Amino acid sequence: MLTGLKQQLIELELYLLKSEVRSSAEELARLIHDDFLEFGGSGIRFGKEEVLMRLPKERCPEFCATDFELRVLAPDLAQLLYRASMIKPDEFITRYSLRSSLWKKSGDNWQMIFHQGTPCEAF
Repeated sequence: MLTGLKQQLIELELYLLKSEVRSSAEELARLIHDDFLEFGGSGIRFGKEEVLMRLPKERCPEFCATDFELRVLAPDLAQLLYRASMIKPDEFITRYSLRSSLWKKSGDNWQMIFHQGTPCEAF
């Protein structure tokens, strides 16, 4: 079960990093919990409404996510920790971050309820 849950949440996390998903307010609304909160790498705090307004308008960076670790916090709540590198469009700088996402089970579906990306040194 744990391996299946880990794989499921990794797939959802990677799915949210895809350009076609990030450009779809409808798909983002399905995957992000109504009580979502994010602390971005820039230090800005925002919720689901800001994500739905901002992400579909942005050009998607190129992401690489590795070293996933799952922590089950409750039967309906899990934390996914991982490392990510990102190259923004029209930039040649690779940015690195440590990331943490909380996923909450709502009915039969998992939705992201919290995310934080913290810039770090290259890995």
